[in-house]
Amino acid sequence: MNPCSQIAEKLVAPGKGILAADESIGTMNSRLDKAGVPGTAENRQVYRELLAATPGLADGASGIIFCDETLNQTFADGTPFARAVLALGILPGIKVDTGARPCPGLPGETITEGLDGLPARLSGYADLGAAFAKWRAVYTITPQLPSPGAIRANAHALARYAAACQEAGIVPIVEPEVLMDGDHGLDRCAEVTTAVHAAVREELALLNVDLAGIVLKPNMVIEGSGNPETSTPEEVAAATVAVLRAWPDQLAGVAFLSGGQPPERATANLEAMQHHRTSWPLSFSFGRALVDPALAAWHGDADLVAAGQAALADRVAANAAAVRLRSQLQPAS
Repeated sequence: MNPCSQIAEKLVAPGKGILAADESIGTMNSRLDKAGVPGTAENRQVYRELLAATPGLADGASGIIFCDETLNQTFADGTPFARAVLALGILPGIKVDTGARPCPGLPGETITEGLDGLPARLSGYADLGAAFAKWRAVYTITPQLPSPGAIRANAHALARYAAACQEAGIVPIVEPEVLMDGDHGLDRCAEVTTAVHAAVREELALLNVDLAGIVLKPNMVIEGSGNPETSTPEEVAAATVAVLRAWPDQLAGVAFLSGGQPPERATANLEAMQHHRTSWPLSFSFGRALVDPALAAWHGDADLVAAGQAALADRVAANAAAVRLRSQLQPAS
C-alpha cells in the first residue's frame, strides 16, 4: 500500500471523521463577529486551538482541516499547529483552493481557483506537516444550472488538484459540493449530483489519480433549503447511496460534508447511511455542524473554553457513534 493510500485509510478509520476548521479569514471573521468576538488573528488562533485541543477529540476525529493562516500559527505554548495535533493523535490537513470566483463565459456560475503555483505550495505544506489537503468545487442548482461547462471545468480543476497532491505525497480530499440553496426537490439534487460525480470520476481517471489514495467529500442528496418538504433520513440515505454506487470499489472512503444542515439532522442522515452496504466507509467531514455549537458556547469568553470544547466533543461523539453503527448492524443491500 502506497503512502497516500495508508493516510486515506486512516482518515476514514472506523468510528472516526474529519473536522473541517478551514474557513477563510473573511468567513471566520464573519462568524466570530456574529458571536460577539472581534475578528482578529489572535482570536482566530485562540478559537482554532480551542477546537484542536478539545480533550478526547482523537477518539472521534481522524483529521482536522486548517486554512493557511492556522497551519502557520502555533498553539499558545509555541508548538506549531500541525505538530501539536499530530501529537494528539490527529492528522493535520490544509485547504489549498483559494475560493470560488465567477466563471468567465458562464454567468451565475463559479470556478474554484488556486491551481497556479499549487505544486510548490503543496511542498511547503508537506514541510509544515500537512498529511492531506482539501479542494472544494461549488455547484448551484436552478432549473437551468449547473451547466455542462461548469460541471466539466470544476471537475477538471478537482482532478488537477488531486493529481498534484498525490505527486507531493499528500492525500487529496475531493469535494464536489452541490449546494442546498434553492427550492429544488431531492430528485433534482440526485440528478445534478450524479452528473457532477460522473464528470469528476472521468477527469480523475484521465489524470491517473489513484482512487485508493483519495477521500471523496460529497454533499448528501437532499432537498433544497427552500423546499417546504423535508426528506426523512431514510430517504436521504437511500438517494445518496444510490448516487455513490457508481464509484469503484478502490475508493478509500466517503466523508460527507454537512452543507448547512442543522447539526442534529446531519447526524441523523449520517446514521441512516450506515444501514446501506457499500464497498467503502461512509464517514463525515463536517464544519458548521460540529463547530457552530462550540463557537456559540465559547463566544470569546476565556472562562468558557471548556464549555466550547464540551459542545464540540458532544457533536463529534454523536457523529462518531453514528459511524460506529456500521460495525454493529447487518447492512441492508
